Amino acid sequence: MSIDSENYDPSAPGKRGTLFGLPFEKEEAEVVVYSVPWEATVSYHSGTAYGPVSILEASVQLDLDLPGREAPWKRGIWMTPLDGKTKSKSDILRAQIKPYIAYLEGGRAIPNEKELLEKVNASTESLRQRVKTETLALIQEGKRVGLLGGDHSTPLGYMDALVEAYGEYGVLQIDAHMDLREAYEGFEHSHASIMYNALKHRQITKLVQVGIRDFCEEEMEVVNQNKERIAVFFDENNKSRMYEGETWRSICDSIVEELPQRVYVSFDIDGLNPMLCSGTGTPVPGGLEYAEAVYLLQRVKASGREIIGFDLCEVAPQEYDQQWNANVGARLLYQLCGLVG
Repeated sequence: MSIDSENYDPSAPGKRGTLFGLPFEKEEAEVVVYSVPWEATVSYHSGTAYGPVSILEASVQLDLDLPGREAPWKRGIWMTPLDGKTKSKSDILRAQIKPYIAYLEGGRAIPNEKELLEKVNASTESLRQRVKTETLALIQEGKRVGLLGGDHSTPLGYMDALVEAYGEYGVLQIDAHMDLREAYEGFEHSHASIMYNALKHRQITKLVQVGIRDFCEEEMEVVNQNKERIAVFFDENNKSRMYEGETWRSICDSIVEELPQRVYVSFDIDGLNPMLCSGTGTPVPGGLEYAEAVYLLQRVKASGREIIGFDLCEVAPQEYDQQWNANVGARLLYQLCGLVG
């Protein structure tokens, strides 16, 4: 079905079952949202594998105009079909991993530890390769791609694809956590290791982290050993600068100055104030307000930098939240779709 966007009424009720209620098919879309419903190795709250479907369902009720800039829907936005096989495999692995984590946290001997870790690491490497292949194909078709997780381990294959497609670029990571552990609980592709793994690519020339407020000694050692390559804007320090009279614009501009010309945005929703994302996997007090995050992203775009791709991860719907986590996630996703390219 071919839809003439000039005849589409963005003020009318959206079409349920499509992202933001939009009528576009893949061929018409400039921006493709690639969904990865995966959370096999989450270490605290589960639910992030339901992020893509919850955002899809909540997105239809968004109004689509934005103040002072072109509405992102006009570019054409399409979301890949939800992959039940990926979700099912994640669920199966998660069921096998939970007893292992319980043994680990209880300080007890872990039965069949080596076999389980080998199986899980092989499965997450397989996911990484599939994500790389499929996102690279979309890039080569001329699409602008945003990855929608799932936990924060899911974008690694997409970041691999961007290295192949673009060469050098930098990463703007909005997150409560550094994600710089070599491995976590023995899992090589844990959500806590995404940036450690990404930085193995020398083509990723800069990692700029914003909103950080939960980290360990191992991660600080990685930062201290890579001071030219990693810049951390701790949430506490950003807040202190604001309390002492500095504007958020000034802070944002100092963040943007650290970024190279090509930028990938990695947005873990727990980078926000947890009042906005209470169901996320590992919530931490503090964080950015929604408007602060949007303003930062707009300052990156206004600087003339090219946003070559993005991910949005760790949205975890809960029974009690009446789609609140998904609502906030859908609005962030819409903003990001307007920035890429």
